[in-house]
Amino acid sequence: MTTTTAVRITGLMKSFGDLEVLRGVDLDIGRGSIFALLGSNGAGKTTVVRILSTLLAADAGSAVVNGFDVAAQAADVRESISLTGQFAAVDEILTGRENLVLIAKLRHLEHPGRIADEQLDRFSLREAGSRRVATYSGGMRRRLDIAMSLIGDPPVIFLDEPTTGLDPQARLEVWQSVRELAHGGTTVLLTTQYLDEAEQLADRIAILHEGRILVNGTLAELKALMPPAEVTYVEKQPSLEDIFLAVVGPRAAAGSALNHTAATRSPQTTEV
Repeated sequence: MTTTTAVRITGLMKSFGDLEVLRGVDLDIGRGSIFALLGSNGAGKTTVVRILSTLLAADAGSAVVNGFDVAAQAADVRESISLTGQFAAVDEILTGRENLVLIAKLRHLEHPGRIADEQLDRFSLREAGSRRVATYSGGMRRRLDIAMSLIGDPPVIFLDEPTTGLDPQARLEVWQSVRELAHGGTTVLLTTQYLDEAEQLADRIAILHEGRILVNGTLAELKALMPPAEVTYVEKQPSLEDIFLAVVGPRAAAGSALNHTAATRSPQTTEV
């Protein structure tokens, strides 16, 4: 495993009774990259993440995370990673800041209050930090969940379907947070069943189907597998997502891209 590889999976296999979930998975994930593992429900995506995060033992094969073998050096792997599951693991009774302070204390870090404030700033949650998490939107909860996962600066983070159940604006907020992670040098393994999510975020994409990796490459490489496109001229119509965002209006965290959408595609009236 080279210093430029954060995660290496070789011949990974896992069965539950007679059900073969993973049937020889091989993957390399570069440091500081966003790698999308794409697949339908039941393809084995979460099983891969559970094995990499030492929550589940593989039947065969090997996996190395940040230079540590997940079977032989599980404690070192756990110190190197953070896992954000399909549902935000936040305490709704506490405020956003109190959730962050709690995690910093559990990690035995110095100055937990300062760490919490830094994470609130990093994920644009400063104004909401003193509010109970029960009042947060879905996107805010997910951003807080990711912020909690990053306390201690783990070099590798696993995001298991992080935008499941979120509205379009909340998804864009989470996407921006994921991009910022990679820009900061964090390696991100993202599992998703949303094609547009992988297309928007990933440096490399692998498609997992029935326990096997069918293809693995950049978006350009995957597109090259298809027959050459025929050039046709059609009228571009706004998608339902374009209309939704234009009518509702962008949130500040969504950034200038949404502002451009609202400015160029805003209808004259909100009634149809």
